[in-house]
Amino acid sequence: MKTIGLIGGMSWESTRSYYENINRLVNQRLGGYHSAKIVMVSVDFAEIEQLQRQGDWDMAGKLLADCAKMLELAGADVLLICTNTMHCVAEQVQTSVSIPLLHIADVTGEYLQKLEHSKAGLLGTRFTMEQDFYRQRVMDNYAIELLIPEPQDMQRVHDIIYQELVHGKIHEQSRQEYLKIINKLAANGAQSVVLGCTEIGLLVKQGDCELPLLDTTQLHCQAAVDYVCLWG
Repeated sequence: MKTIGLIGGMSWESTRSYYENINRLVNQRLGGYHSAKIVMVSVDFAEIEQLQRQGDWDMAGKLLADCAKMLELAGADVLLICTNTMHCVAEQVQTSVSIPLLHIADVTGEYLQKLEHSKAGLLGTRFTMEQDFYRQRVMDNYAIELLIPEPQDMQRVHDIIYQELVHGKIHEQSRQEYLKIINKLAANGAQSVVLGCTEIGLLVKQGDCELPLLDTTQLHCQAAVDYVCLWG
């Protein structure tokens, strides 16, 4: 089996989900005592969050590129950035190493194509919803339109992520706010909703909502396991 390299810590709450999901999926696939071969570099999220607020994406990209180099030296055969937002520097990370990076937007786009959905809602950090690195990639490569909430709702989605979810705080009121926003996206034509932040799946589950929810953490982990089991 090949080795998965994880760039984690953004936040550690969601990175824990990556570790658990990947190992569970490998065991389901191979049975017995099998677990995943994983190497991980976990960053101090405070440093990344400060660079996000400052808009210093170049420095953030250099930090993650250094993590990728360490993982390659440690024996990783494939890389995952364990966060949606920091895929804004995915190209910088990929060019720093010779092993492939599984891009979370590609995984999402491929799954939406399987569902035959041409329009989906997108929830995530303000950076993921506003910037082009995610939505434009899905549109260009998969011809799928990702709808985003209106500005006030977008800010609320962002604030709940940073003020609650990254700290492991799960509040029912916040869940209800997210569900109301999801309903608005559905009213605007969304056939499903992409949970485009790895922490959102901690708050909103499929059982909470009639509209299909795409947990990008789950999809990303499944793609990694498919890769290492196929090529390992």
